[in-house]
Amino acid sequence: MRKQFGMPEGEKLVNYYSCSYWKGRVPRQGWLYLTVNHLCFYSFLLGKEVSLVVQWVDITRLEKNATLLFPESIRVDTRDQELFFSMFLNIGETFKLMEQLANLAMRQLLDSEGFLEDKVLPRPVRPHRNISALKRDLDARAKNECYRATFRLPRDERLDGHTSCTLWTPFNKLHIPGQMFISNNYICFASKEEDACHLIIPLREVTIVEKADSSSVLPSPLSISTKSKMTFLFANLKDRDFLVQRISDFLQKTPSKQPGSIVGSRKASIVDPSTESSPAPQEVPEQPASPASPLSSRQSFCAQEVPTASQGLLKLFQKNSPMEDLGAKGAKEKMKEESWHIHFFEYGRGVCMYRTAKTRALVLKGIPESLRGELWLLFSGAWNEMVTHPGYYAELVEKSTGKYSLATEEIERDLHRSMPEHPAFQNELGIAALRRVLTAYAFRNPTIGYCQAMNIVTSVLLLYGSEEEAFWLLVALCERMLPDYYNTRVVGALVDQGIFEELTRDFLPQLSEKMQDLGVISSISLSWFLTLFLSVMPFESAVVIVDCFFYEGIKVILQVALAVLDANMEQLLGCSDEGEAMTMLGRYLDNVVNKQSVSPPIPHLHALLTSGDDPPAEVDIFELLKVSYEKFSSLRAEDIEQMRFKQRLKVIQSLEDTAKRSVVRAIPVDIDFSIEELEDLYMVFKAKHLASQYWGCRHTVASHRDPSLPYLEQYRIDASQFRELFASLTPWACGSHTPVLAGRMFRLLDKNKDSLINFKEFVTGMSGMYHGDLTEKLKVLYKLHLPPALSPEEAESALEAAHYFTEDSSSEASPLASDLDLFLPWEAQEALPQEEQEGSGSEDVQEKRGEEKGTSSPDYRHYLRMWAKEKEAQKETIKDLPKMNQEQFIELCKTLYNMFSEDPMEQDLYHAIATVASLLLRIGEVGKKFSVRTFRKPRDCATEEDEPPAPRPHHDAARELQPPAAGDAQAKAGGDTHLGKALQESQVVVEGGSGEGQGSPSQLLSDDETKDDMSMSSYSVVSTGSLQCEDLTDDTVLVGGEACSPTARIRGTVDTDWCISFEQILASILTESVLVNFFEKRVDIGLKIKDQKKVERQFSTASDHEQPGASG
Repeated sequence: MRKQFGMPEGEKLVNYYSCSYWKGRVPRQGWLYLTVNHLCFYSFLLGKEVSLVVQWVDITRLEKNATLLFPESIRVDTRDQELFFSMFLNIGETFKLMEQLANLAMRQLLDSEGFLEDKVLPRPVRPHRNISALKRDLDARAKNECYRATFRLPRDERLDGHTSCTLWTPFNKLHIPGQMFISNNYICFASKEEDACHLIIPLREVTIVEKADSSSVLPSPLSISTKSKMTFLFANLKDRDFLVQRISDFLQKTPSKQPGSIVGSRKASIVDPSTESSPAPQEVPEQPASPASPLSSRQSFCAQEVPTASQGLLKLFQKNSPMEDLGAKGAKEKMKEESWHIHFFEYGRGVCMYRTAKTRALVLKGIPESLRGELWLLFSGAWNEMVTHPGYYAELVEKSTGKYSLATEEIERDLHRSMPEHPAFQNELGIAALRRVLTAYAFRNPTIGYCQAMNIVTSVLLLYGSEEEAFWLLVALCERMLPDYYNTRVVGALVDQGIFEELTRDFLPQLSEKMQDLGVISSISLSWFLTLFLSVMPFESAVVIVDCFFYEGIKVILQVALAVLDANMEQLLGCSDEGEAMTMLGRYLDNVVNKQSVSPPIPHLHALLTSGDDPPAEVDIFELLKVSYEKFSSLRAEDIEQMRFKQRLKVIQSLEDTAKRSVVRAIPVDIDFSIEELEDLYMVFKAKHLASQYWGCRHTVASHRDPSLPYLEQYRIDASQFRELFASLTPWACGSHTPVLAGRMFRLLDKNKDSLINFKEFVTGMSGMYHGDLTEKLKVLYKLHLPPALSPEEAESALEAAHYFTEDSSSEASPLASDLDLFLPWEAQEALPQEEQEGSGSEDVQEKRGEEKGTSSPDYRHYLRMWAKEKEAQKETIKDLPKMNQEQFIELCKTLYNMFSEDPMEQDLYHAIATVASLLLRIGEVGKKFSVRTFRKPRDCATEEDEPPAPRPHHDAARELQPPAAGDAQAKAGGDTHLGKALQESQVVVEGGSGEGQGSPSQLLSDDETKDDMSMSSYSVVSTGSLQCEDLTDDTVLVGGEACSPTARIRGTVDTDWCISFEQILASILTESVLVNFFEKRVDIGLKIKDQKKVERQFSTASDHEQPGASG
């Protein structure tokens, strides 16, 4: 498979299926391969080959449908195409697996945790033997998610197995058939009938697991007893002995709070000796069995330092008036409490309660205020997490106190907006408790941090529970019950908004189209769902919906929302715009009342804003709930999860499109790519970032995407990824030299030196090569051969030149010295002489020398110039570019030589660049000799004495690099002609010679020196065919005035006095029309992007394809 589709070793095949791919109206029979990151299809029939690769992250729609044209098919949509696959042997299994892989990809787009999940998947060495293991792992992951969602268990719980059995229910004296689920910390039971019975038994509560005697009436029974004196009897177990052994193993691993407690097994039972042994020391607290236990307050934070550590704010701020004084309301509340106490007596209290249809009926009638906090903790599963993490909240509060972040700033801003109408939040006690809970959660989960609406929900949680209980309820809400609701992009709420739209079409078709026209759905759903109606309904009414939500989940919120629309259908159909519809719905919700509430009424701010002359009739909240269950109770949790998957694809891809548009808009106007080209480049750039997460062994920051960052910073690539993109997109292909050029471009673009570049920096580099005139493109190429683009090793000679000109210049500073002061960092000027004198040198000495130098006037001048340069960065001219030394110029020549190797005008370009290089080398040599006479007068004699022996090695080198005679003569003649022209056009004769006449350099040179100079040109010309691309390596150095062997170069004898300016290079290149045409011709990046996408998607047309049986 990898060979067929060009996948790297890191790609993991999950499974493959025989099917047909519909190309037009013709089915192509072949094999569908599902890998962790790609969907691939291959067919080869009757000489026609079809090869298809789609990334899961590109899929915008995935659904199973049956039409007349495509019978029982799977539809896969991307932004570019619609694909249909049919004729599966097991379409259900295939579609389920595709769903899982697409869902994993969406998690990857949403945050980096998806990639971490991918990393834990087994990586098969022999894929075919282990494909089932990889698929089994994904299936187990799906079952884990379903198991945790059904029983509201912590996110780290792993299902070990399940088996069919019956459960004896003492409240109705029946054996109820269902499934027993066992995980490392829980035994759970779910009846076949949805509402018959649910049961959760934490292993920390189990005292005895006993195998009872089998009988024909009760085969293979198993009895489980708990600390709360409840006994559960399971029967009809298929493999009871194995089951007991598994439970025994888990019990032994269950942490016990009592020292010396060891779970042992007997012949007929497993007993926890801690229940039979002497009581544990009092200082070791026992885990309470239910939130109502008196022990529950002992685990609160800060040892009762503040009142909110042990009880809810409602108890602190509500006068404890007896129920008798409240009249009918008080009597109703008393009856509710009695009903629940009877229920506890019959069905049990605490975590191990039998949860039945009667439990739901009691919840729908309203939970009494005295029990609300306890039951919220039980139904949400927050209680399990709280008792297994004692002291965790107090530790978080301690760690987060005094810490500042963006989240804490937002929290402070919203604290006084959280239910300001409630007396509990009109003083510092309530505000401080809310601050601690929100800050602790932001510290626990920085990915979410803090999101608006969390303050409203948390303030309600604090009314009915202690700070620690409110914290764990918030954890259950944000991380399990409302997944992805409270992140920076409220993805979960947008997903459920899409479900709400879909349900509106199904249940209220006549209203659906009108709602779409008005655009109301998107406005109402976020405020309704994010705050669970708390921000749009009177508090005492909304809290009843929260009761049902903790028991039933998101299903209740969707049902109530549909019931609200249904109740207002006629008025909505008559609305003319969104504002009218929103006002009407707002007034309706403001008048949803709870006539049974015993709390003093709290003024609803939203109601004050939407009140009118004729307020609508009051609606009882319990009546609204009853209607929602009667009309829309057909909603099932499984169906909602299925719809969530479908909507998640749409929402995340829509957000990705928004991000793409935002990034493209952030690109400066001076980038000349069109909008379409920028969007295509963004997709290629993003694909490269994601590829590093698929297969990369890299552990850089690039592989971790932070969705909280601005869109422009979310996708970044490192140097190796940039090299791959550069090689496929650059118009300056340089063969084997391309990676070197790519490395230089990366260093040039990486302004902040974090070894990563974002999309803006990437397109800036690309635009420099594709757009602009000859001068602009040459400027980019020129900068690629100067620091910081040149690596420190390559720039060593440049630093030597900088040191020479800045240290040895006379008091009257030359233009050259001035430019080098301006463009070379002062620290760089210090570093090299240190290395020459002391080898590697000491950092302390370097710093000391830097400080001493820092007091001199050139240092101030340097920083002033740097500051001025930063201020006028947009106004850079060619005169601002620093000079180029000899080694940098040779690197530039090598790049140009490699750049022309695949051009149709290759021979003409080689000859032109040889002529230009020869001319520039001589210009630099002339400048060097003049500058030596100007700046180094005391050493002239020594220089002249050293120079005469040089011509001998010149001629030796000349024999090795001698071009054909015709090229030599032409180069000489051309060079002489071009010299004068180049000097005139650039208006720079030689460095330091601005006050001299044009002929002054020639007059200063003797005949011998001129002859040496001309002899140099005869071997420095790289003419047509004289030197192949690969011969121009680092060991071959072309220098003006002296050629050095590789050994001589290593010893540091490169000519450091030689330099050339950008104006001189530009003027010289302008003399060769073939070079001008090369740099000014336009290249279409669109074609290169298409080729790159093909490479990214690994389209393969290899004829020597593998057989499916040998894939891998």
